[in-house]
Amino acid sequence: MSFNLSELLERVTDAVGERDAVVTPTVRLTYTDLDARANRVAHYLAGIGIRAGDHVGLMLRNGTEYVEVMLGCFKLSAVPININYRYVQLELAHLFGDADLVGLVYHRMFAAAVGDARDAAPDLQHLLVVDDASDADVIPGSVSYEEALATASPARGFRGRSGSDVYCAYTGGTTGLPKGVLWRHEDIFFAAMGGGDPQLSGVPIADPDELSDRLLPTGLVEVVTPPLMHVAALWGTFQVLFGGGTVVLPTPGPLDARETWELAARERAHVVTVVGDAMARPLLEHLDALPAEQRPDLSTLIVFASGGATLSPHAKATINRLLPQVIVIDGYGSTETGITGSQAGSGADGPAHSGFRVDATTAVLDDELQPLAAGSRTVGRLARRGRLPIGYHNDPAKTAATFVTAGGERWALSGDLATVADDGTITLLGRGSATINTGGEKVFAEEVESVLTASPRVRDAVVVGAPDERWGERVVAVVAPRPGPVPTLAELREHCRPHLAGYKLPKDLMIVDTVVRAPSGKPDYRWARSLVDGGTPEATSVEP
Repeated sequence: MSFNLSELLERVTDAVGERDAVVTPTVRLTYTDLDARANRVAHYLAGIGIRAGDHVGLMLRNGTEYVEVMLGCFKLSAVPININYRYVQLELAHLFGDADLVGLVYHRMFAAAVGDARDAAPDLQHLLVVDDASDADVIPGSVSYEEALATASPARGFRGRSGSDVYCAYTGGTTGLPKGVLWRHEDIFFAAMGGGDPQLSGVPIADPDELSDRLLPTGLVEVVTPPLMHVAALWGTFQVLFGGGTVVLPTPGPLDARETWELAARERAHVVTVVGDAMARPLLEHLDALPAEQRPDLSTLIVFASGGATLSPHAKATINRLLPQVIVIDGYGSTETGITGSQAGSGADGPAHSGFRVDATTAVLDDELQPLAAGSRTVGRLARRGRLPIGYHNDPAKTAATFVTAGGERWALSGDLATVADDGTITLLGRGSATINTGGEKVFAEEVESVLTASPRVRDAVVVGAPDERWGERVVAVVAPRPGPVPTLAELREHCRPHLAGYKLPKDLMIVDTVVRAPSGKPDYRWARSLVDGGTPEATSVEP
């Protein structure tokens, strides 16, 4: 046995086969069920000519099919490719061509988008369609997913798998075209999927044979709300499965807060995972609006976790008030580094981006790629060493720029700027692309957003720079207010003043109904900049 991801999950299945593995509002699969369906996927794909190393796209919403297809590909040493179904046509066509797709599994509702992008993938010959409630015209030549599985064997019998097989995750699309990050199975298992350490002891397994001995006596039950096409959700899903736990997936589509909490109560969930305030807010607002006697029984819940975007201090304080028994955890990582750190606790009194604890594989590097000492006030680039990706698919230039060698070690540069506090924790300052240069001073958008969203008057916020004749750029806050009086620029500046230097305070305010975010929950800075450039109504400003 190896550290191949499908072989590892077969180990779990052999140990706890009758436990629930994946649950939706309408489907319940045990580990034995999941393994059998993944075997059927693998046998069917092999029968139509999919071979080791071939790329198979997944243009799917959340459901058991997502996990089944990924595992089926892994059993063949094929490479599943996550496709963001929210991408615009340019992005989809680029991804289809760049990923060298040979096969594709898609939900019927995406048929038109698949048809428009298909010409960009000349080797794409095999299409499986998962039926849904839509009446979209199926692409000619597509085979029904369920009918295909019905013709295939549920037995295992796969050979040639190894921990060196390739796992690929496509990322990007908000600051550039999508790019595929390539990992070895063994490396991603340890870097992002728990390493066989479900009790978080800090000691991962050393051999695949140890995995079944580490399984929790009672599996962890986790409600996963974000789309599995994003690594924050997918890695969390596999981490639960490798611990013998149960993944609960709400109905895909717009977040249904009522259903999510009812599922958490019905399944006796221990963990709920979200992506930042974009998902946490509607969940908390729904719960808060219910009379105490009508709230679902969430007494088993012990963790409210966010990955991919941090929770605001206001959200954390609300969680503490509504669910006082719950630990709040912000996880940090990137597709290029795996999971690099976390922040636990209420965080209600401080910035959302401060105090991330990291292990010895993570550091902040200066311009000479040397690790910064604790307590240094120098802004550097967050980086990780150890188990890292192979590189980017079809992009040696980006690979060379992101994966660098310094001091005899290979590092992955996450793209995030950060500083190191006296206690060794990391304060994240955001991406360089979201940095505003005003009068020679750097303002990190995420830092200002964190403070703004702590205001009880602010529902959501994104911060960008706008051209300024005197200062080069000025700080502009795009704010979606909470119900009630709309906050003024003066009020928000006063709110921010105790937490931010004067040059970081917003100089312009634009009021919107909703802040547009990517499906991952991250701010859409392109949208915000276009809004600011257009000078929409409801904008106010102050002199510097």
